Amino acid sequence: MAQHHAFADHGEGFCLLNDFAVAANYLLQNGMAKQLLIIDLDVHQGNGTAKLFEHDPRVFTFSMHGRHNYPFHKERSDLDIDLEDGMDDAGYLALLESRLVPLLATVQPDFAFYLSGVDILNTDKFGKLKVTPEGCRQRDELVFTALRNSGIPCTVAMGGGYSPDIKVIVEAHCNTFRTARSLYGL
Repeated sequence: MAQHHAFADHGEGFCLLNDFAVAANYLLQNGMAKQLLIIDLDVHQGNGTAKLFEHDPRVFTFSMHGRHNYPFHKERSDLDIDLEDGMDDAGYLALLESRLVPLLATVQPDFAFYLSGVDILNTDKFGKLKVTPEGCRQRDELVFTALRNSGIPCTVAMGGGYSPDIKVIVEAHCNTFRTARSLYGL
């Protein structure tokens, strides 16, 4: 599970260590990448990630998150898209596609980190969005397809998930890996 609320000097939101930040810094410091992209599609803004990389042009942070959701004080990502409560599959997917594909061409990352939060689901207690499980699967397919078509390798981490029925959360996370496996022929 990605720890996108962790800062350099403190944790927040149940996050103690920002795993994407550690991995990104490792890749950069060891000359394994020159430009990175963090795609944070959890319903909560990756405030720790945004703050950690706010002055590092080698890491582009992109977050689509609920406008009226935790954290209530948002940090500044390189690209923040605030979502209104009640956004459904069609609106969510159209907005993501319209921003992600051009972003990949502009940023041209060597590697991408993808946080696939399932707290965007309509069953989530705290998410405030109306994305269905199929819409969540389509989101993953959109991200993986765009990255694959651009020749950008990626890693994915789970995020969020507060639906009362844990089977919904598990199924959504499994769909992420099923989608990746299908698209990448694993």
